Amino acid sequence: MHPTPAQPYDGSHDREIESLAEFDEVVAARGSLARFRVQAVDLTGRTDVLLTVDTEGAVFLGCPMSPEASARVRTAGALVFPPVPGLPFDPYRGFVYTPAELFAGLDGPEGYEATPDARTYAWFQRTKSDGDVFCSMLRSLHDDAVSDALDELLVGARVVGVMGGHAMRRGTPEYAGAARLGRELARAGLTVATGGGPGAMEAANLGAYLAPFEDEALDEALVALSKVPSFTPSVTDWARAAFEIRRDRPDGGVSVGIPTWFYGHEPPNPFAAHIAKYFANPLREDGLLARSTAGVVFLPGAAGTVQEIFDNATPNYYSSRGEPTPMVLVDRAHWTERLPAWPLLTSLAQGRPMASRIALVDRIEEAPEALKRLGG
Repeated sequence: MHPTPAQPYDGSHDREIESLAEFDEVVAARGSLARFRVQAVDLTGRTDVLLTVDTEGAVFLGCPMSPEASARVRTAGALVFPPVPGLPFDPYRGFVYTPAELFAGLDGPEGYEATPDARTYAWFQRTKSDGDVFCSMLRSLHDDAVSDALDELLVGARVVGVMGGHAMRRGTPEYAGAARLGRELARAGLTVATGGGPGAMEAANLGAYLAPFEDEALDEALVALSKVPSFTPSVTDWARAAFEIRRDRPDGGVSVGIPTWFYGHEPPNPFAAHIAKYFANPLREDGLLARSTAGVVFLPGAAGTVQEIFDNATPNYYSSRGEPTPMVLVDRAHWTERLPAWPLLTSLAQGRPMASRIALVDRIEEAPEALKRLGG
């Protein structure tokens, strides 16, 4: 996976610099920043370097620097896109989010409302329909930066998506089953990716987080979380309960959440180690499915999950190169009677390569084996 900001530049993503450690390594190794892209790195302490190093053709995206350094690199042929003041988010960010970053301030007197996640949602609500081209540009810049960071993060990973509804409550058998699914997939060496929200998504990320620990760790966490079954009426209480689990068992397993501020009333769950949060929901949904290269497990859900089934089925149907990604639908009664997506999916798949890459199982415990059987 992509280096964290604390790690030095290793040449694996040539011409991009996304941390101060990378910046220093490049300058030391090459003696030049010519044609590099420096993204969201605070360079106020590197004025001496910027006054002397070659920056022809370089691009600085949201990098704080002294006025003297900014004037010099522009004169030397660089493009400088300065930080945008007054925003609760960085449109040029070089990495996906962490739970600690999005929920900073959660333990304060204002709780969740003071966090960057809540403040960014409030900004989005104020600007999403005002027609201000500057605000829409900032959202687009942010989402493109997140997509780039997510691609770098997942290089070489075998990603399995777990889709399901946000309404699944902590303390239910369904939530526990989704958590055990996430744990088993993670223990099989797969990177679990979800929509990053509450409900089934949180459960799968929770299971992946606790995968390195003994089985009892998940049992204990399920009991503790059941005391705050939903993010309503209090996101603060819901999120604090999750962070208690993280504090009791730090250094949990790695998984990915890909939520959206479009549904900002649904908070991101804190159990995903990496959170790629978007403003644009279609970009987020397409990106989540496209990156689930080892397959997708669809738990019982409503309209959103049905949409995801056929969003995933469409490129599989038209796939002309490579193999379609496996699709496993869980709960036969749900997908054949309550919301009969399975008959339509099998009709669509008839005579196509994807026909051998779809499966319907009765119980969630059967999903990992079905995924493996399909080649996930």
